[in-house]
Amino acid sequence: MPEAKTRRAVERDKREGKSASTQAGEFVREEIEHVREGKHGVQNTQQAIAIGLSKARRAGIDVEPGDTASPAIKKKARKDIAKSRKTATKRPAAKRSAGARKALKTASKKVAKKAVSHTALSKQAKKAASKRTAADRSAAARKAARTKGPAKRSAAAKKAARTRKKAS
Repeated sequence: MPEAKTRRAVERDKREGKSASTQAGEFVREEIEHVREGKHGVQNTQQAIAIGLSKARRAGIDVEPGDTASPAIKKKARKDIAKSRKTATKRPAAKRSAGARKALKTASKKVAKKAVSHTALSKQAKKAASKRTAADRSAAARKAARTKGPAKRSAAAKKAARTRKKAS
């Protein structure tokens, strides 16, 4: 079950007209926080992201799997989306929940912390971006600038200037 803080952030993103992937990002952020807090472990960065995306789909955010996703991932995404559309949600079996929780808890905390470190997340983001075309990245940046709002746009410009200054 997503935390109230996450649900509020998603509602805010939806009101502001942010994309489904941005809204889903709130769930991914929550999942990464859970791993950092030691609530459960993950084997790698992608697993933390996958758990967050699954939660997002179940919460009704229409996040489609990527074109290069495996058939198994596409099937899981369809199941999650179908689950979100069901009106009467019954609780999962206690044994199943306990088993899933135990599996995540037994994952090495040391490996988990490393998997959601700033370095690991940065590497993952760069790897994901490198798979996209330059035109696609550019279009995404333009849309982000449009939906950011004046205060955040100004802050981003100041940060970019600081970064350029550091680089030179």
